[in-house]
This record gives sequence, C-alpha cells and structure tokens, in this order.
Amino acid sequence: MTYARKVDLNHQDIVKTLRSLGASVFDASGIGRGFPDLVVGIHDKTVLVEIKSDEKKKFTQAQLNFMENWKGSSVVRINDIDGAIRLINMLK
Repeated sequence: MTYARKVDLNHQDIVKTLRSLGASVFDASGIGRGFPDLVVGIHDKTVLVEIKSDEKKKFTQAQLNFMENWKGSSVVRINDIDGAIRLINMLK
C-alpha cells in the first residue's frame, strides 16, 4: 500500500484558513493511493480537496486515476490561501 510521503508546504496554512472560515476539515493526506488531501465540510456540503503548492504542479497518476473513477462530486484543487477562501465563499 502506498502512502503520501509528504504534504505540500502550504498544506497547514490552507487547513488553518479553511477552519478559521468555519469549515470542518479532515486531513486525509496520509491515506495515499490518490485519495485527496482533505475532506472539507461546510453549510451541509462536503468537498474533496487536493492541495498543490502552485498552479504548475501536476496531479500524480494515482490522483488522476482516483478522480477518473470517483462517482461523487469533482475533486477541488487548491493552490493557495486565496483558493481556500474562494472555495468557502462558493459554498455559501
């Protein structure tokens, strides 16, 4: 079983921002096998979030496979704190 080796440098700042905006955040980064980094809940909505350190970073093959086979809503990509704020505003 493959586990995530590391989290992006902006990971903790994004989690902190989401929580400060009222979201519940489950850090799933240790699950691996392409599962997204975060499960975020707010306003009776749940969103899977993949964190990348910048817009140039690509998804791993495992992440692409997960997203291709996932039958729920799309995985949201967040690159920075502004992206976290936009996500929460979009879910209001």
